[in-house]
Amino acid sequence: MVPLARLNDCLSCDGQMKSPIPPHRAIELPGLHAYSSRISIAAGDSIGFHVSSTVPYRFSLCQLGPDVDNFSSDIVIHTLECSSPVVQAIHPGSYVAVDQGLPSDVVLDALTLECWIKPWSFEKRQSVISQFDWPHQCGFQLSIARDGGIEFYCGSGGEYEPACLLTGPRLVEMQWTHVVATFDRGALTLWVNGQNAAVGRGPVSCLPGRSPLRLGACAIHGSAEHFLDADLTMPVLYAERLNDAAIRQRYSESGLHAATGNNVLACWPLSEENGDCICDVSQYGRKGRIINHATWMIVGPAFNPAKVNRFTGRTGAYEPSDDPSRGHGLRLASDDLVDCRWTETHRVAIPSDAKPGIYVGRFDFELDGDRMRNDVTFIVKRSSERSAAPCMVLCATNTWLAYSSSPFAKNRSAPATWPRRGVGLPNSHPEAPTYNTYTAHSGGQPTYYAGLRMPWPNASPTALYAPDGSGFSQWSRLERHLHVWLDSHGYDYDVITDLDLHRDPDLLTAYRTVIVNGHSEYWSAPAYQGLDDYLAKGGTAIVLSGNTMYWRVSFNADGTVMEQRKTNTPQHPGEGPGEKHAAPGGIHGEQYHSQDGKRGGLWRFNDRTCSNVIGLESAGWGFASAEDFGTYRVKDAKHFLFHEPFETSLTAGASFGHGPGGSLPRAVGHEWDLTMASISKMTRHIPPDAVLPATQDGIQVIAQGMRPVPGPMDAYMDYFEGSTASLDGLSAEMIYWERPQGGRVFNAGAVGASWVLAVDPHMDALVRNVLHHFGVCPVTTPLPKP
Repeated sequence: MVPLARLNDCLSCDGQMKSPIPPHRAIELPGLHAYSSRISIAAGDSIGFHVSSTVPYRFSLCQLGPDVDNFSSDIVIHTLECSSPVVQAIHPGSYVAVDQGLPSDVVLDALTLECWIKPWSFEKRQSVISQFDWPHQCGFQLSIARDGGIEFYCGSGGEYEPACLLTGPRLVEMQWTHVVATFDRGALTLWVNGQNAAVGRGPVSCLPGRSPLRLGACAIHGSAEHFLDADLTMPVLYAERLNDAAIRQRYSESGLHAATGNNVLACWPLSEENGDCICDVSQYGRKGRIINHATWMIVGPAFNPAKVNRFTGRTGAYEPSDDPSRGHGLRLASDDLVDCRWTETHRVAIPSDAKPGIYVGRFDFELDGDRMRNDVTFIVKRSSERSAAPCMVLCATNTWLAYSSSPFAKNRSAPATWPRRGVGLPNSHPEAPTYNTYTAHSGGQPTYYAGLRMPWPNASPTALYAPDGSGFSQWSRLERHLHVWLDSHGYDYDVITDLDLHRDPDLLTAYRTVIVNGHSEYWSAPAYQGLDDYLAKGGTAIVLSGNTMYWRVSFNADGTVMEQRKTNTPQHPGEGPGEKHAAPGGIHGEQYHSQDGKRGGLWRFNDRTCSNVIGLESAGWGFASAEDFGTYRVKDAKHFLFHEPFETSLTAGASFGHGPGGSLPRAVGHEWDLTMASISKMTRHIPPDAVLPATQDGIQVIAQGMRPVPGPMDAYMDYFEGSTASLDGLSAEMIYWERPQGGRVFNAGAVGASWVLAVDPHMDALVRNVLHHFGVCPVTTPLPKP
């Protein structure tokens, strides 16, 4: 048997984790890719840019100019030529590195590896537990073959020996399986779900070798590789061969109990549910460090999703910490990456008098004979030395981040149109990550995290969005329409990001009004509560957004990783298989965040309807073709906002929110919002375990967003995400609301509301009226129209 005292002498872990990662599979990207050190910076501070490039380039720092479609008038603050570019690799793939493995020279007469595993996909070799570095330091490894077969290798710690490999049955995708591999003086066995599944012969004794101990990876020529696409729970190493009865007992426990006894070499219950360090509860304290984040708060094999309330997270409802059968899983992915860890390439000081707004680090270069441009978008906030403007504009950077698929997309010579449903562009490297919160990891795992230390090319001010030919965009380009319009009328305004609001919700109190702009879909609890509190104290809000305040997000302590949880709400036993309009997601029960332990998912399923804050709730989407965009029709032509102080000349039933003659751009499309009064009419079935919120008092609907002809990809949804029909083409409602709890709100209820400001004189006058009544007037002479 293993001399346990000697093992203990060799092992310790003080919990202090170094930021550089161990040697890891590297991917070098062709072309130029970059990100900024922060997504927002105050005027007077400096900002860094992290660049990987295979070609020389010209770098410029620019303040975007007065034309959304023409960048020749951008203000160049700084420029330089880079003739000696540096390629910086990415290192995707999550796993657990255990610094203190089993001593390389200790002879093992017996060894057992145990874990529960739920594989997501196969087609490539994956390592589960290993102290194995192919081909020269091959100790032991539990792995999954390309065809899904479970494998156990137990060797001499030196050269790879094919005869030391035992192959067992194929695992089943998306299904928890208990696997035990034993070695006893040359006898190899594999147990699957309490049954002896394979036997074989290996060496008389096993030497672990000099390779580090890993969970979810092994090494090839010294670098971590063969990353696991699976959920893992309760991995254990024993200095003995577990007998048949013990294996069956461990299987019956469903991963809910840690292994005990003097022969336990390591046991990781994975109960931390957050952070980068995992604890070993054996006497040896083999702590592990998670590389590339991974995913916490994953349910185990004994979890019963029926315990989790479908539509509420109220006090007294399900709490993960109170569920003894929930289990503790850690989800690993071969393409996990939230931080490129690139060295800073350039640092530029922002002038202290820089105007708040959207800026870019601009990279111009040639690639394969074509001229290319890569803009890295960031926000400049007002200097701390300057007084607040009357108006604050919120940039929906959480949404930019949530949609950031293909961070390493191929460089393009023309503006890109991003496909619908968050699908990415062609990738610069076949193994570079492409996932975002709407698309799965390469192994099929749902995406719950997005990193800010990554490129986000979709946030470029040139990025368009489906449908092709519409000229529509989300993200920074859409939001720029408002910024340019405010500038053209001489309004003074400040700009902040969602992350700034998350960190300091009280900053709203400095402003007369707050404009929520674009596609402001993802809100953290501090930001959500901060806006509600600001309004309750008499503040005002102008919402030129649709699908607003829909999903809950959170951030890690340093604000570099955003978490959101999309999960699939199950059907009630008494309900039929009604169609649901829901984003792809994980299983019900996984909506609890690792960053704060609280329930995530839709705000409305967290007992907080945003209609209580801004008067409207999300009601659907449609983006099949350019013809799917609708317009507003006046409902209350006598309302003062149509007349004071600027006359819109709109009459009852008149259309507005579009280009000349009803042409594009048109405001009502992509996604839209309605009052609870309308959504209640569209909600034909209230689930037995749910409550439909009450309608709000005092809301004045002044216009209706109409789309009379349904598009082929339309989705109208009731309050519980069920498929429903529109109310005669009603898609959005434009409201004015003097909230009984304090504050005033103007809400246009459509993503494209600011898109039409520069082309529709009626919308132009209406929004100027809103600003006037909310205490905001131009401070400079309006700019002449270009």
